[in-house]
Amino acid sequence: MKLFQVFAAAIISFTFSAQVYSQTPEFDNPIADQRADPWVHKTDDGTYYLIATVPEYDRIVIRKASTINGLKTAEEKVIWRKHEKGVMGHHIWAPELHRIDGTWYIHFAAGEAENIWNIRMWVLSNDAENPMEGEWKEEGQIKTQRESFSLDATTFGHRGKRYLIWAQNVRGGDHGTALVLSEMKNPTTLTGPEVVITEPEFNWERQKYNVNEGAAVIKRNGKIFVTYSASATNHNYCMGLLWIDEDADLLNVSNWHKSPGPVFYTNEDLKRYGPGHNSFTTSDDGETVIMIYHARDYKEIQGHELSDPNRATRARVVRWTESGFPDFMQNEGD
Repeated sequence: MKLFQVFAAAIISFTFSAQVYSQTPEFDNPIADQRADPWVHKTDDGTYYLIATVPEYDRIVIRKASTINGLKTAEEKVIWRKHEKGVMGHHIWAPELHRIDGTWYIHFAAGEAENIWNIRMWVLSNDAENPMEGEWKEEGQIKTQRESFSLDATTFGHRGKRYLIWAQNVRGGDHGTALVLSEMKNPTTLTGPEVVITEPEFNWERQKYNVNEGAAVIKRNGKIFVTYSASATNHNYCMGLLWIDEDADLLNVSNWHKSPGPVFYTNEDLKRYGPGHNSFTTSDDGETVIMIYHARDYKEIQGHELSDPNRATRARVVRWTESGFPDFMQNEGD
């Protein structure tokens, strides 16, 4: 297949000099214990904000620091709690923090108190300069054309337009989740069309559950890259990669390419199990790309994987291949 040839060429790494490696940021991992689905937002003044899923699935928390390592000991603040009944009453998952046109937004997933798996996407907003201050307003549900299980919304701007990528059950039943893309009217409203850019098709995406979720966007070298996570959230959890030329029509599915294999996955030698649901930021220099992700340091889980609290937030440098693709350094530790 042509796709395999393209991907094979893309993952050829180039050799970095000892001088470059000596300047590589080092992280005090994990930078947050028991924090899954981590999202780090870096402001123009260099402040880092960390928002993530807590194991109780009942609230949204934020911490801030002047460095990524500083997030480890930063004070954490609860900025919103689940409802006692009705919508937004259970499974508070995967919050993301975005600053759009001077307003802070949090996109997150939530089930209903009485129907915990009836999960949909919701939005909070805050006009304060500091997202740990001010009042968070409930903006309501992000409505999609399909009324079905949906979560893990991420938003990004490109060429003057705003887009949303999210995970959704698009086929019903036990078909799991695909990634869907749509243009947005504003940070809370989709305009359509809604196009499926990847579904679980390979074996590594279908371990225990058929899952494509947790998208994160990075633009570099004339391309838009989208990482995503696949399979159950145990040691099978892993990351795949999509890409598209920055000049292409994002809503034309044929313009998207997909890695035939995972790009970051369990490495037992490094005691890194089930890495995934990442976000991207940059180091202090504003250029070095840092991946923020979660993983466990053990394989065997007692009970259901979603009941295990020990997915921890980690950080690592992303390298780049000669062909301009991200290299997640699968065989290197953090």
